[in-house]
Amino acid sequence: MSDIKTYRLSFIVLIALLIVCFFTNISLGSVSISFGEIVNSLFGFSDNYIVQNYRLPKAITAILVGSGLGVSGLLMQTLFRNPLAGPFALGISSGASLGVAIVILGAGFFGGAFTTLLVSKWSIVIAASLGSFLVLLAVLVVSTKVRDTMAILIIGLMFGSITAAVVSVLSYFSSAEQLQQYIFWGFGSLGNLSWNELLIFSIIYGFGLLLSIISIKALNTLLLGENYAKSLGLNIKQNRLIIIVATSLLAGTITAFAGPIAFIGLAIPHIVRQIFTTSNHKILLPAILLLGAIVMLVCDSIAQLPTSDYTLPINAITSLFGAPVVIWLLIRKRKMMF
Repeated sequence: MSDIKTYRLSFIVLIALLIVCFFTNISLGSVSISFGEIVNSLFGFSDNYIVQNYRLPKAITAILVGSGLGVSGLLMQTLFRNPLAGPFALGISSGASLGVAIVILGAGFFGGAFTTLLVSKWSIVIAASLGSFLVLLAVLVVSTKVRDTMAILIIGLMFGSITAAVVSVLSYFSSAEQLQQYIFWGFGSLGNLSWNELLIFSIIYGFGLLLSIISIKALNTLLLGENYAKSLGLNIKQNRLIIIVATSLLAGTITAFAGPIAFIGLAIPHIVRQIFTTSNHKILLPAILLLGAIVMLVCDSIAQLPTSDYTLPINAITSLFGAPVVIWLLIRKRKMMF
């Protein structure tokens, strides 16, 4: 509790920034909408179709994506004690990409049987979810057989290599239009979700976040090393399983609904550690939730190219503006905190 009191001002600042970024994100776009009209629409005093059915769902999606990827990145970096581990270290993103590739590129390889699936947005979401789930299932089976945590990380990377090879084969037999559709999915997008889709997204996100919160004590114990954690009575296999499932629910769902979003999951935990100078997950987890949401809202606001009809790929913005910040922080501190 004393740690929370120490960082109270920092949390207040982050919450204020989140509110400012949220309203700024909603106010930007190709159509100019006054701040008063936005507030009235949000509180139900007026009915603005653009705000209620496009900008508000997109802003909420940005908050869920940024916070979810940040938390899943923290879980992976702590579990593997590796600063380069991210939310997709277990091959979850690769599994989702393979599922989408089978739907979008499958028509060129298997024939016309898959053509009808291409027009359905839900088919892409379901395919990405199934791909992530199958990779998760394989990782979970491996995690019960392997004692070494680093071996699980290497196996996850190998799953990623296998799925990338299959995607390459599918790409070779696909048309230019199918390849373009698959590439566009890989750019990532926050603005394609309806309220019904967002509800499903939020429910699964909530389960993943709940498991992450339950794992806070185990994560703090794992910082001391697995052998010491065992001596304290921590069930390594059980808690490792919970952490992997939590990461998969967060990262897999985000990839299914928004595409593979780069940088956020890897970088946000490092930025928070530099700002808060602590390794206590009771502080890190809520701070990452807030900062991840803020950064994603800022990146989405930049991607919209205010006053323009064009929208840049969100993946390009998260990498171009995020990677230099992390490089600067690490050079300044010269050491990654764990």
